[in-house]
Amino acid sequence: MTERLYYSSDATAGRAQVIRCSEESDGRYAIELNQTFFHPQGGGQPADWGTLDGMAVEAVFLRGEQVVHIVSGALAPGEVEMQVDEEVRERHSRWHSAGHLIGYAGEQFGWKPVKAHHWPGEGRITFMPDEPQGLLPDASALMAMIDGWKADNLLRHTEIEAGRRKVRFGDLPAYLCGGTHVKQLADIGMVQILGLKMKKGQLVVTYALD
Repeated sequence: MTERLYYSSDATAGRAQVIRCSEESDGRYAIELNQTFFHPQGGGQPADWGTLDGMAVEAVFLRGEQVVHIVSGALAPGEVEMQVDEEVRERHSRWHSAGHLIGYAGEQFGWKPVKAHHWPGEGRITFMPDEPQGLLPDASALMAMIDGWKADNLLRHTEIEAGRRKVRFGDLPAYLCGGTHVKQLADIGMVQILGLKMKKGQLVVTYALD
């Protein structure tokens, strides 16, 4: 199992050991490390970008319990230098954190977030009604709550219980989440609710950042 350093650290550079290098069917190479700062695609968040020993990491994903880093050339077993693209990490963290705030706001109206897509330019959160069915909010009501939490600049808190990671801001509820997040809500920047739509009994909220 790859140790996911980003669970407890905001660092974007460091060293790791190559424990496996295998050629993929497309001629690229899958690199498995003993530990990684790279967030793999999943949980509604895109993969980090960056380099291993100066070689571009073209994709990062989970294969079983291992985080796999796809590069164009082979790497020998031993120590390598990891470098995550800080600008991309910051962008993904802002979008993911904004999605959490929308989830919190929806819950205040009796809607439970069940699916999230935090990709830049494609942000959306899908809710199911709690029992009894919640009130249908409008964008301004959601934004009033989100802006209030941002104005309070709530801090991120992370904890791991029984191998499961939880993330919360201030005293808001903790979500089980393996993604990356801003340290404080002021770092998210401007959030905009683009639309709310009912689809097959679900509420879909789309959003964007500046």
